[in-house]
Amino acid sequence: MAFNSLGFLAFFAAVCAALALTNIPAAKRALGDKLFGARHVLLIAANYVFYASWNWKCCFLLLALTVIAYVSAANCRRSRFALHAGVVLPLVILGVFKYFNFFVGSFCELFGLAEPGALKLLLPVGISFYTFQTLSYIIDVYRGKVEAERSPIKLALYISFFPQLVSGPIVKAGEFLPQLCEDRNVSLVNLEKGVQIFLFGLFKKVVIADNIAVFVNAVYSNPVQFGGGTVLLAVVGYSIQLYCDFSGYSDMAVGCARGLGYELPRNFNMPYLSRSVKEFWKRWHMTLTSFLRENVYFPLGGSRKGMARTCVNLMIVFLLSGLWHGAGWLFLLWGLMHGAASVLYRIFRKPYDGLHPALQWMINFGFIVVAWVFFRATSLADALAIVKSMLMMNFGPLRDSIT
Repeated sequence: MAFNSLGFLAFFAAVCAALALTNIPAAKRALGDKLFGARHVLLIAANYVFYASWNWKCCFLLLALTVIAYVSAANCRRSRFALHAGVVLPLVILGVFKYFNFFVGSFCELFGLAEPGALKLLLPVGISFYTFQTLSYIIDVYRGKVEAERSPIKLALYISFFPQLVSGPIVKAGEFLPQLCEDRNVSLVNLEKGVQIFLFGLFKKVVIADNIAVFVNAVYSNPVQFGGGTVLLAVVGYSIQLYCDFSGYSDMAVGCARGLGYELPRNFNMPYLSRSVKEFWKRWHMTLTSFLRENVYFPLGGSRKGMARTCVNLMIVFLLSGLWHGAGWLFLLWGLMHGAASVLYRIFRKPYDGLHPALQWMINFGFIVVAWVFFRATSLADALAIVKSMLMMNFGPLRDSIT
């Protein structure tokens, strides 16, 4: 049930109508102190119906992660076992569903072994997002940033909240759980603001991203058929497509949540205006950046242990970022490129910052665009062919096959 489908619009309207009924004075009087709880149960039911529309079997996985989070958070501050179990089990689940076949296949290929056969597992939609959200909650409870949630209903709502369940943003417990203690619900004001945000995201996704994708897919499917100018247009076009697609979904998530009375964090802030790779990651997928900074980079030592250690930490963070985006060597290579760029910026920051801002932007945008080639291409050979074609810049006419 994608956000840009009529089925989702009907589903969202039904959820809003059901929640709006709890605003009726008679319903408020009848529910009394159970008003908030009734709304939360309604939303949890909606969350699981929404997720079941993708694959109902994956609802058990979502429920299992909720149980793990509840038990671990309740005990992690007095039991290291509970903490380790709460961190390791979600990572194992994520690893089996998303990375097992990739790592086993790569290991067998490296050592010339016969592959045992791929596990026929359906990749659960949004598993990377709600797994990281689960980890964030457990770790924040252990660090004392938030209290362990005593209500399993509230915790289940936080982990399964349908607007951000599939494509993020990754929401911290401290940002969302306090809202469940407030009188938040559907209202005309919330719906008006939410619909505005949702329509803006829908425009970016359907009008811009989906139309650019037709041209981009045609070029990336067989890049050697096209001249350098056409390939360059496709590469830049993909950068625009990816941004409008991902940020469009994030906007729609924020808009849906706002319509229901809840607020989600902003996930993008005009990233292509960045003048350095460091600034880019402060503007692109900001909730993932925040998660990796707080839960990987800082625990590794951040920038507190000298330049060499800082560079190693940056490389680890960006390799994990690449792996998080997908199980494949090109995703790792993309992460490696961003890690190397971050290290170079850290080393040569003073002379780089002395350049004219326009030149900084050109260098950074050029790097971001080229790196996206390895993110999008289906093979390393295709990625290298695309980069080579751009460098040769043999401008030719757009092919008739692109429609």
